[in-house]
Amino acid sequence: MLDAFGKVVAQADARGEYISSAQFDALSKLASEGNKRLDVVQGISANAATIVSAAARALFAEQPQLIAPGGNAYTNRRVAACLRDLEIVLRYVTYAALAGDSSVLDDRCLNGLRETYQALGVPGSSVAVAIQKMKDAAISVVNDPSGLTVGDCSALASEVASYFDRAAAAVV
Repeated sequence: MLDAFGKVVAQADARGEYISSAQFDALSKLASEGNKRLDVVQGISANAATIVSAAARALFAEQPQLIAPGGNAYTNRRVAACLRDLEIVLRYVTYAALAGDSSVLDDRCLNGLRETYQALGVPGSSVAVAIQKMKDAAISVVNDPSGLTVGDCSALASEVASYFDRAAAAVV
């Protein structure tokens, strides 16, 4: 896993080049937004249980067949597994947001997830819906100015949203 800084260095090293002005500018912007990034990750982390449970509750309200007898989330054990998986995705989204790079999300969470769900008979489209619901809740945390360093968080909100979109796309 590389953060944005390590990734730039590794890429420049592989090409045998110095770090470019554009790369310096991008890293400088990332560093200047560090406090906002930390606040956003802390806000999502502090609300993780609420984000996950609300997403699952909304999913099961929209798709009640999942928790009906014979449904994929029927029985408390399967619901608990669903909640666990959503929590893991959310946790890795926060790691990616903190690092400013999706590689940790891809490498340690999403790679092979679709195949695992297919093998287990888990409907990926339903998981994707739950991830989108988590995204909506997390973005509302990102856009809540209380507890955040003063300043525009729209670029950071867009970045965090892209990690959720990446996760949703990976399971269908």
